[in-house]
Amino acid sequence: RMNSGRLMTLEDMVRPIVKGAPVVKKEVTIEAPLLADNGSLVPIQIQVQSPMSAQDHVTHLYLLSQRNPVTRMAVFHMGPWNGRAEINTRVRLAGTQAVVALARLSSGEFRYGMMDIIVTESACVDAS
Repeated sequence: RMNSGRLMTLEDMVRPIVKGAPVVKKEVTIEAPLLADNGSLVPIQIQVQSPMSAQDHVTHLYLLSQRNPVTRMAVFHMGPWNGRAEINTRVRLAGTQAVVALARLSSGEFRYGMMDIIVTESACVDAS
């Protein structure tokens, strides 16, 4: 779904994915720079506490943007074969915003973590 530049609420961000399932803020950690001087490649690491066993594992990990034109920046498909529910990637951020990592568990439950990242954009300006 396209975002018109306004800051979305957490509910706006997760509703299309969770479709009414319970969403709990726990056991999802986001590590990223609090201040990014360039929004085009922001390093981000997500960890979800999970045994990653056949009975209990993360099936999907969504990276959601509060402000980008497309809310769903990335989705990672996971299973017991991953061993750990952890990803490292880089994301594009269209300005200062909250980033949400939303994990879907094999039980059907969703858990999330949220982090505000300030994008100064000054590195994007070409002074030629």
